[in-house]
Amino acid sequence: MDGAARGNPGPAGAGVWLGDGQGRTLGEHSVYLGATTNNVAEYAALLVALHEAARLGATDVRVQTDSELLAKQIQGEYRVKDPTLRALHAIAQQMQRGFARCRVTHIPREQNRVADRLANRAVDAGLRAHTGAGRRPNPPADPTQGTFLFPDS
Repeated sequence: MDGAARGNPGPAGAGVWLGDGQGRTLGEHSVYLGATTNNVAEYAALLVALHEAARLGATDVRVQTDSELLAKQIQGEYRVKDPTLRALHAIAQQMQRGFARCRVTHIPREQNRVADRLANRAVDAGLRAHTGAGRRPNPPADPTQGTFLFPDS
């Protein structure tokens, strides 16, 4: 999974690749997030990944991210100081409890190219759909307010 933001904050997207234990693709998701920070985009990607894993009936989940901050916050090694990230962290922890086992691990960026491509595809599609001559991308969103919309399957 990966989050991408062009600018910080800026137009952002989440990309999630879901696979089985043999590396077969079970699903790919690209979600445009509007204007937000790179860290919020990373957490949004995690929430999409956990939602989709639950929807597929997974019980033993391994999430890989190139965001060391996100991985270490989820693992409890780093404190979550930002209020928005703290709220997203709490949602992620609650979602993780729905699995028999759920691990979030840090991987090098080079090993996360598929998710990176999906996140950037979401940003590109969102910019095409939401901007035009004289228009700016969506204003910053607060993902802790209201309902988090998951992508259609």
